[in-house]
Amino acid sequence: MDKMALNAVKVVRFFFDNATGWNNKDITTDKILNRVIFLETIAAVPGMVAAICRHFKSLRNMERDGGLLHLFLEEANNERMHLLSFIKMKDPSVAFRAAVVFSQFGFGGAFLLSYLASPKFCHRFVGYIEEEACVTYTKIIEAIENAPEGSKLAAWKHEAAPNIARSYWHLGENGTVLDLVYAVRADEAEHRDVNHAASQLRHGDVNPWSDPDVKLNQMLKRYVKDIMSRDDDITKLHHQK
Repeated sequence: MDKMALNAVKVVRFFFDNATGWNNKDITTDKILNRVIFLETIAAVPGMVAAICRHFKSLRNMERDGGLLHLFLEEANNERMHLLSFIKMKDPSVAFRAAVVFSQFGFGGAFLLSYLASPKFCHRFVGYIEEEACVTYTKIIEAIENAPEGSKLAAWKHEAAPNIARSYWHLGENGTVLDLVYAVRADEAEHRDVNHAASQLRHGDVNPWSDPDVKLNQMLKRYVKDIMSRDDDITKLHHQK
């Protein structure tokens, strides 16, 4: 199943890169915005599909979902915020918007059927998709940071991020477009880890990111680590005396 999901992602990326003319060695602001705006309209679909399917399953089985439903809703909304931030930097054409509508219907329908057949495969697929997203955003960050001064790409190192992005990610008044891209990459990395982990969960498992027992164990570990570091500091002070 893992190999199937990985190969499916490679095929999708190959055709999409060739169809859009994306080249990691020739990155421009227009190419970046076209790519991320289109992809984020699609990226918000899997989380919503997963949440809806789990919602109806919870209703049918008359049992709790274990907190996973809210996790995937949050993921879908997070991807939507990526879109709402980048859309402030470019207004897509009518043809672009039409392509988004058709893509949502096509991908959304296919992903829904796939999720009904095998949620594990779908989460693994999304996990690999997010890995590719991390690679793409890393290439974008490198292109911005290494861009010659005076170019449009270099301007993103100093250009203020849209207000909605600075508010959502708490980037501060001086948050830049580069800061926004870093924040988005961090989100994609989290989605990668969440979906890979979700593909391994069994029926009845509780969301490990909101499980009270897990949170308590993490708090206890931090507390013990803090106490041990204080003891080390006290020991050092005694030796110095």
